[in-house]
Amino acid sequence: MGQFSIFKTSSDMPQQDALTTIEAADAVGESSEDPPDGGYVCCGAVALINGFTWGIAASYGVYLSHYLSSNYFPEATSFDFALIGGLEFGCSMLISPICTVLVRDVGRHTVMFSGCVMMSVGFIAASFASRIWHLYLTQGVLVGLGLGAIFIPSVQVLPQWFLKRRSLAGGIASCGSGFGGLAFSLGTAAMIEQISLPWSLRIIGIIAFVGNFIGVVLIRDRNHIVKPPQLGFAIHLLKRYDCLLLLAWAFTNLFGYMVILYSVSSYAVQVVGLTQARAGILTAVLNLGTGVGRPCIGFASDRYGRIEVAAILTLSCSISVFAIWIPANSFGVLCFYALLSGAILGTYWMTIGPLCAEVAGLKEVPSFLNIQWLTVVLPTTFAEVIALYLRRPAMGRWNYLYAQIFAGLAYLVASLFLFELWRVKKCGRLMSQQPEMVQR
Repeated sequence: MGQFSIFKTSSDMPQQDALTTIEAADAVGESSEDPPDGGYVCCGAVALINGFTWGIAASYGVYLSHYLSSNYFPEATSFDFALIGGLEFGCSMLISPICTVLVRDVGRHTVMFSGCVMMSVGFIAASFASRIWHLYLTQGVLVGLGLGAIFIPSVQVLPQWFLKRRSLAGGIASCGSGFGGLAFSLGTAAMIEQISLPWSLRIIGIIAFVGNFIGVVLIRDRNHIVKPPQLGFAIHLLKRYDCLLLLAWAFTNLFGYMVILYSVSSYAVQVVGLTQARAGILTAVLNLGTGVGRPCIGFASDRYGRIEVAAILTLSCSISVFAIWIPANSFGVLCFYALLSGAILGTYWMTIGPLCAEVAGLKEVPSFLNIQWLTVVLPTTFAEVIALYLRRPAMGRWNYLYAQIFAGLAYLVASLFLFELWRVKKCGRLMSQQPEMVQR
């Protein structure tokens, strides 16, 4: 149970005491809990980590397209390959409470270095897979666990370093996944074609280890100043209406995200009739949109409001599915859609850290993020499996229609939760807006 401590406001103190307090706070300097709006090296380190984790994960669409079009694992079905891609995301989210507790007990760098090893070993081991269950354990589970052990500790760091530019810093850091996805999508496709599938997996494993290792070495936190509780599971946050709204947004949002991320390239091949090479270009263009769009979204969020911008962009994702993706029947239109959706469909990943800080407060960010990651385990793992189930090959041109409607509705419903959170914010009822009467 937490201890109750009542904090006086400035209006309760005599004027001289208030001045003395201000002078003391100025003298403390470095010990202040307020983020210094610095930490640009950490921002670059997180961008590098995102490039070599989520950038590589985003290129799974290239492997998926290759697996589906070849007979590499004869006993496997399309659902197997979709689930393996989902496991990369799902396993990385599932271990979030364990990662947070381990960061508290053994240190951030130890956890992240272990993640570098697991992710690299997962890719290299996958190159020797001869049965589909080998691929489940390696490219699915082991890569996912490694990805989570690197990503979960890194995403907790940036909100500690930035306040006014928090969303911009998050946008710059998360654009690493876009440019990484662009490079790895094109590189993976070329390696599979020119070398072989096994060697592409081995090379990716080695590159992932080197890139993530450098990022981990550079990252630093401010836990000694902020002193976050770093709870494995913060049940008290589930009693807050504003926190539940943010969790509901995350859950529904990620269903749409995963369907679009993994389905656009296969839609291009199976419905529009494009070649695998052009489908790979679409995946690269989508990642290019991510790299360019996320810093812009971060700048807009700091200027116009983080909840407000995230709500509008989530609704825009829904509109773009119905207005552009469903009627798209040419390479040019799909390129336009990939560029646009790439910029906005991953709004969750770049805004969730700043949004958690805005809704629950800076000290609760690690604990609230744990709940966020657990909330998105189901959608990230099974969204593409659901999309595959919804496809109707007998409908020809409209093969993907139900999957597209599913993605569009997911974003539409998600936007409603954020618009309600926007209303709560305007009423001044966010957890972070309340007087800090209870110290947990």
